[in-house]
Amino acid sequence: MMKLRSIELALPGAAQAHQWMIDIWGCADGGQQDGTYYLRGSGTFPYLVSFSENAERFVRSTTFVCSAERLDAIARVAAAKGLNARAVTSNDPGGGEGIVVELAEGELLRFLVGATEVAPLASHPRYALRDVPVKLTHVVFNSADAEATGLLVEDVLGFRVSDRTKGMVFVRCNEAHHSTAFARAGFASLNHIAFEMEDLDAVMRGIGRMRDHSFAPAWGPGRHGPGDNVYAYYIAPFGPVIEYSTPVNKVDDSYPTGVPDDWTWPENRIDQWGISDKDFAGLRTAEEAFRFRREWESAPILPA
Repeated sequence: MMKLRSIELALPGAAQAHQWMIDIWGCADGGQQDGTYYLRGSGTFPYLVSFSENAERFVRSTTFVCSAERLDAIARVAAAKGLNARAVTSNDPGGGEGIVVELAEGELLRFLVGATEVAPLASHPRYALRDVPVKLTHVVFNSADAEATGLLVEDVLGFRVSDRTKGMVFVRCNEAHHSTAFARAGFASLNHIAFEMEDLDAVMRGIGRMRDHSFAPAWGPGRHGPGDNVYAYYIAPFGPVIEYSTPVNKVDDSYPTGVPDDWTWPENRIDQWGISDKDFAGLRTAEEAFRFRREWESAPILPA
């Protein structure tokens, strides 16, 4: 089984961003070490997001946990396809070892085996546990060629395309409709990070908490088509787009891959309900903030 676990970001003001995510967004403190700050949810992953202090903003990696067999298969195919891949040992909470694979547009995906999990939270000092994000439900990237990237992750990583829309290619790594997606943006960067809440009420209470702190949604609330999740997007004060989300639908191998004509709305609607507004310009700027940057001098291709 493959699972999306976490995303690792570099940015200035990491400590302040970490505190904002605890005080206002609702994450729990996952600790800090060597200038990196960790945020966890109420579930069993040791952290969901890390912030490393750096003068520039970039995505360090996006981390999945998997079996040893799946890891070996990814390493073999990545080498055969000529992708950059490097063996890594995780120094983050949870540990583990595995590889980092660099996709064609610079996205760095880390795959770990032997990473440990933790006991679910029993309490949170500020919020009821139902209002704390459980885990990441998906991480979405902007892409210069989303179609090619979707095919690449199917071929190399064993992911599967669940749906194609005019705006995105949605990709799954397990039974969840999508753990990632690639937006047809014309450039490569982080699009947004989606935090899975326990249910619809938890999403709405998160919106209420943000309103208490004078933050309005940049998009939402609404209900998406692909994945059928309820959402509310915000532009965090330290740069990225972050989302409260209900769990996405579960699908299996019988799920027919959708095409753009399957996901169209009446004029002036951008979701199933037809009630959400969207700050297109603000979101576009925020979606360009975190690009990809390799953190090693050379990225040797692993032997087949």
